Amino acid sequence: MRRPDPTYAERAGFDGAFLGTPVPLPVVGASRAGDVATGPGVADGVLRYHHFSLMLSASRRFAFFVAANVDGRRRFTQARDDDRWVIDPRLPGAQVGDELYRDNDLDRGHLARRADMLWGDSLDEALAAVADTFHYANCVPQHRDFNQNQTTWQGLEDYVLTRIADGRLRANVYTGPVFGEGDSDPTYRGVRIPRAFWKVVAAGTAGGRVHATAYLLEQSALLTDLQREREEPPLGPYLTFQTAVSHVEALTGVDFGPLRAVDPFTPPPGAERGERPLVELKSVEGVTL
Repeated sequence: MRRPDPTYAERAGFDGAFLGTPVPLPVVGASRAGDVATGPGVADGVLRYHHFSLMLSASRRFAFFVAANVDGRRRFTQARDDDRWVIDPRLPGAQVGDELYRDNDLDRGHLARRADMLWGDSLDEALAAVADTFHYANCVPQHRDFNQNQTTWQGLEDYVLTRIADGRLRANVYTGPVFGEGDSDPTYRGVRIPRAFWKVVAAGTAGGRVHATAYLLEQSALLTDLQREREEPPLGPYLTFQTAVSHVEALTGVDFGPLRAVDPFTPPPGAERGERPLVELKSVEGVTL
């Protein structure tokens, strides 16, 4: 595995002009802006990497969101190498390290995924972006049966990348956890574990417009082995939902700017939270990027 460049000086981060139509980096809304981690050289709270950027929560020590550019036309294929995770030295106190993930069923769940970042004008550029995904700032604790499951997180990630790659699309992929209020998220090894995660995908259409979709996934039922107690999942066990960008904004405090206006999702009649369950991700009719 190529190691990240220790200087971080040449990382451009998320490109707001990537889709042709301006789509700026999301911002953390006023209600949570005071919790954005900052430090020397990171006054705006934005950690920039190759092809993606993120903002960290100082209190939770996980990312509020990761915003990544994904190019289906300039993808490479490369054999998987050994994982070696590192703490980003720019904001070391705002990241949870390996102490959370040892000897249990928690995966270091990528937010900007390794396979998504494997693109560029050269293989060297692609591998530099892949190396950047192995920062603890870019991961969240996900139960292995959630992270590696084709009906939940992995299935959604594969579905999104397949659509981008097969369609040779350019897309922005935004990903993050839902931070529960107060102590509603379970605590394990002194760390509050997010129960749910979201993904927003913005892609250009043939007519030059931008189209956005949002997804919400739940892992509460799988956390009971870590907690040793039974809790009712607030979003339903083992389910993946399509939802509205505006609903993700309400849950997270992250403002996606123009994307809420280009999200065509209409919740089905009687939906409690404005969500639609996705049972077979790869064959769901009417669900598009």
